[in-house]
Amino acid sequence: MNRLLMSALIPLVLSGAPLLAQRAAKPAAAPRAAAAASTEIVNLNTATVAQLGSLPGIGPKTADLIVQYRQKNGPFKKVEEIMNVRGVGEKSFLKLKSRLSVAAAKAGE
Repeated sequence: MNRLLMSALIPLVLSGAPLLAQRAAKPAAAPRAAAAASTEIVNLNTATVAQLGSLPGIGPKTADLIVQYRQKNGPFKKVEEIMNVRGVGEKSFLKLKSRLSVAAAKAGE
């Protein structure tokens, strides 16, 4: 009975070690990238789909909808207008508000 118990425990101990090592190695790089991206201000009137997609809670589909809204309705006059885009509600807006601007597009853009 002791041998059966030991044979069940050994694979668990051995299989958990690499997983713990992987978890310890991965988180170090991710927070730095997220912290750098989380402070960038995004201009709703000039941002690309990729730039909009870098915002928290905005995926590629919603980013594309924001660009389509801008093309159809013209430049955003105030950041709150982003809530007119399907997929961006008040909760999302409150998370994004500090990272959004609506500065006029430059002549070359």
